[in-house]
Amino acid sequence: MKRREFITLLGGAAATWPLAARAQQPVMPVIGLLEPRSPDSTPDRMRGFRQGLRDIGFIEGENVAIDYRYAEGQFERLPELAAELVRRQVAVIVATNTASALAAKAATTTIPIVFAVPEDPVGLGLVASVARPGGNATGINFFSQEVVPKRLELLLELVPGATRVAVLVNPAAISTTETTLKEVTSAGRVRGLQIQVFNASTSREINAAFAAFVRERPDALYVGGDAFFQVRRAQLVNLASRHAVPATYGGREFALAGGLMSYGTNLSDGYRQVGLYAGRIIKGGTPADLPVVQATRFELVINAETARMLGLEVSPMLLARADEVIE
Repeated sequence: MKRREFITLLGGAAATWPLAARAQQPVMPVIGLLEPRSPDSTPDRMRGFRQGLRDIGFIEGENVAIDYRYAEGQFERLPELAAELVRRQVAVIVATNTASALAAKAATTTIPIVFAVPEDPVGLGLVASVARPGGNATGINFFSQEVVPKRLELLLELVPGATRVAVLVNPAAISTTETTLKEVTSAGRVRGLQIQVFNASTSREINAAFAAFVRERPDALYVGGDAFFQVRRAQLVNLASRHAVPATYGGREFALAGGLMSYGTNLSDGYRQVGLYAGRIIKGGTPADLPVVQATRFELVINAETARMLGLEVSPMLLARADEVIE
């Protein structure tokens, strides 16, 4: 072989090496995250989720990719967004509330789903049982509805003279609303409270509900634990402040935004578990063999500045029980 032919042959072979090497590299798995809210509405939860992934060996951008699909509060878009993730054939779908979990479940029976829901996942039809999910979905139950009586009790400790309590719920979230009303009505009856229910599924209806509060002057407000209200938390907190309505909410984001108090699951810790489960599935685990995790960490957050603005005195005992006090 002539020298020139040898060099040409060698150069041609070398040119194929990078292509061959790339072909042998594993494809980075993709997690599809189906979120009904906006990107800036759940920073603590996303930090917890990424921490869970790190704990099991996955770092976003290095060995796992995340395809974020945000509905921006337009829950009717969730089925469409779930279908997009299915068409992309992601490795696992993470569904971060009841509506997104149901949308994902309706979109696929084969792609694994890890959900984060506040209600009984068996009752929702997401799994066959908590211990043995049996299908393509598993996740965590936050027990947001089960803590309704406790949240009402804490509100009454902060507003001890309250006898008339308004309850704001989203009728579009049928299951969540039914459970909330059942629990709060039962707890209110035991405590001799007058419970008045107000509905809101849009920003305009929230404004209308607060206009009714101004007319009827309830002693306190219980805001239902629904993702729509979480999206509209700035509006809710501002209206409660403007009209001097003591209110309790289901997540610490409300108290951080100026809400009086919140009590519920430590969502950052819960989402860490979601990240762990997503990582386990990428490594070969199956939802059918991963029991639904039931949240055990709850947190009480009190905004002391808001309490002072409303003329409320927070007892030393209640302050001592708070996991966080915002001054």
